[in-house]
Amino acid sequence: MEFPRYHKDLVNDLMNGKFILASDQRFVSLKDNAAFFEKFFKESFGYALEVKSDYAFLLSYETAEQLSRDICIFFAILCYELDKDGKNFLEEIQYAEFEHEKIDAYFENSAYAELIASNNQLRSNESRRDFMRTLGRRNIVERTGDNKFTFTQAYKVFVDFAADFAKGKLSAPVSETDN
Repeated sequence: MEFPRYHKDLVNDLMNGKFILASDQRFVSLKDNAAFFEKFFKESFGYALEVKSDYAFLLSYETAEQLSRDICIFFAILCYELDKDGKNFLEEIQYAEFEHEKIDAYFENSAYAELIASNNQLRSNESRRDFMRTLGRRNIVERTGDNKFTFTQAYKVFVDFAADFAKGKLSAPVSETDN
């Protein structure tokens, strides 16, 4: 059987929770062969492949992983703190460069201190550094220096999720057995 170019690398990265960004040369192959990959992931693993104009990722409704939840909490608190600081949080996330120290200051002085303290990924400077490295491995942030980073377009998944949640648009997916 013949597979599209970069098949093995794309499957490995997507199965490991990595976003494939439009800046990655493999993205073109993924997008050009989207129908093949959508069928492959659906039939092989029961996952949905989401291909957007600037990134792609796998989606599963049957998972117990907590990282997506922690990322949503991180973005919710960061957006709240940026807004409280008088900044347009969407513009900041999309265009600004962040420093770990500034993120730490936001989280250390947040009104959501209890939530932060109860979250293993966000509770301390050290745990947030590890968390940011995880976000880097998943292509959600890109390092721009020793203590600096920017967010990739993958941030949109989590911000869109939060917006849909806030608008009450989220509902349980219909399974094939419910049809």
